[in-house]
Amino acid sequence: MATRSLVKVKKTIRSKVDLTIITPCFNEVLTVEECATSVREIMKQKLPKVSYEHIFVDNASTDGTVSVLREVSRKDSRVKVIVNSRNIGPFRNMYSAMKLSSGNAVIPMLPADLQDPAEVIPELYLEWNKGYMVVYGERVNRQEFILMRVVRALYYRIINLLSESNIPLNVGEFMIIDKRISDRICELNDHYPYIRGLVAQSTSNISFVQYTWKRRKRGKSKSNLIRLIDQAINGLVSTSRAPARLALLTGFLTSTIGILLGIWSLIVNLVYGTQTYDGIPTIAVTLFILGGVQLFFLGLIGEYVLSIHSQVRQLPKEFITEKINFK
Repeated sequence: MATRSLVKVKKTIRSKVDLTIITPCFNEVLTVEECATSVREIMKQKLPKVSYEHIFVDNASTDGTVSVLREVSRKDSRVKVIVNSRNIGPFRNMYSAMKLSSGNAVIPMLPADLQDPAEVIPELYLEWNKGYMVVYGERVNRQEFILMRVVRALYYRIINLLSESNIPLNVGEFMIIDKRISDRICELNDHYPYIRGLVAQSTSNISFVQYTWKRRKRGKSKSNLIRLIDQAINGLVSTSRAPARLALLTGFLTSTIGILLGIWSLIVNLVYGTQTYDGIPTIAVTLFILGGVQLFFLGLIGEYVLSIHSQVRQLPKEFITEKINFK
């Protein structure tokens, strides 16, 4: 009984740090110092009594970003730095920092370019302080090209339609989550974590803070079409079994139609003696359609297999080459 009491007491102890802010970065030498300064000023003005840590987790930058971060962290002990041995992408990057966070609340991603503005952080924190487990930053307006807005909106709706949990529209990883959710997500040891999907599966005790997603002012975005497609497919595969079920249903229906067409052709030939040469174009078209459907769903199922393979095989992960201001 004494042991159980000690365990309960231990679980209720809260961290000395109120808030953890995570900024993944790769070749952001023009933006990281401004990002740290913006957070420091905002916290000083809006949340002066809130203790925080700002973790920059670097993906082996080659442009001098790490040197700037060393200087910034030397001047401010609240700025902490993690340097990875290689580029592991933004999702794995912020996931790595979440495992080392110590705040009672965690913002998984504040981008170094501040497209998600630091000015929203106090609103997120105050809303979380009302008792919500998750407070999403909702991008009600995007300062980007209309084509990208349309594509993103369509993708979010497809994800939400197929997902087994309700992933809110127009949200990213710029949100505030309770430490308990952060710890539970980190326990999964996911090989390729889709953070917003994992958060959505954790709780329905949520709220929203609306803001405008700004246009990048400095530096160049590291996201290209291939990376965006990779992230989109990972989000679809990791949050839903619906595509695999759709492949099964489509395969069943096309097989049934093929069998019925075969029976119909046999009956027509036996009754009317029709020459088979007349149906060759129809057969060719049907084969091409069915072949395309099969290849599409074979690739889809392959994505699930690759995801399982990566998770089970546990390929060599990155390691941390440098940590600054961590005790």
